[in-house]
Amino acid sequence: MGRVLVVDDDEVIRQLIAVNLQLEGFEVVTAVDGKDCLERVRELAPDVITLDVMMPRLDGWVTAVKLRDDPVTRDIKVVMITARAQEHDIRRGHEIGVDAYVTKPFDPAELIRTVRELAGAGPSG
Repeated sequence: MGRVLVVDDDEVIRQLIAVNLQLEGFEVVTAVDGKDCLERVRELAPDVITLDVMMPRLDGWVTAVKLRDDPVTRDIKVVMITARAQEHDIRRGHEIGVDAYVTKPFDPAELIRTVRELAGAGPSG
C-alpha cells in the first residue's frame, strides 16, 4: 500500500493517525517533531508524510520548507494536519508546496482518503 511517516508531537493524535492508516494497510512510522522527521526521512523513504504544524524544536512550516528544498525529499507527498484552519495558513501551506491540508479535528475517513490518493492507492472500496 505504501509507507507513511506520521509527524505530531501529541502522542494520542500520532497514534490515532497511525492506527487508522495501519488498518488501511499502510506501513506507518512515527516521528515526534520536525527535527525527528528530517533526521529519519531519508532512511525511511516514505510515500507520504502527515505533518502537524505546531510542534516544539522544529514546526511543520519549517519542516515542510526543508523537505521541499532537499532534492532527495522534495517529491514526497506532504499532508499538513493542524488546528490552524485560517485562510492565510492554508495559503501558506500551498505556497510552501504541501499537497493537502487537513484541519483538526479531522475525520479519520477523510484523512485516509487523502493519504490513499497521495500514495497513488486510489479510493477505498
